[in-house]
Amino acid sequence: MGRYFARFDQAVGAKLPTRDGFVKEYWGEASNRARNWQRYGQGGQGLIFEEGIDGSVPYAGDLNEGLATTIAKLTTTMVSCGSVTPPEFQSTARLTLVSDQSFQESHANVTLRDTPATIA
Repeated sequence: MGRYFARFDQAVGAKLPTRDGFVKEYWGEASNRARNWQRYGQGGQGLIFEEGIDGSVPYAGDLNEGLATTIAKLTTTMVSCGSVTPPEFQSTARLTLVSDQSFQESHANVTLRDTPATIA
């Protein structure tokens, strides 16, 4: 969940411009940058090797809006599977493995609009 929450304005880390938009800095708690290496028991010699990651994640704006979108996606997925509640979804949902080719052929192409669509 760290990578998910790191994308939003409310997370620590700088928002950095890139060629394709913006990213937010992200680092895991076992990274050298987080300075939490003491808890990983590497013999008290300092950080021998870095276990965590240090990088960036796509910027996603405000947490309130992003979380609302994520909840809407989860709710839609549950309803599409015939479930009304998370416990029902957990007990009835079944995962089906598909080939990479099947995934590519059935993968939706979603385009987000900046303004709502108007009905003429």
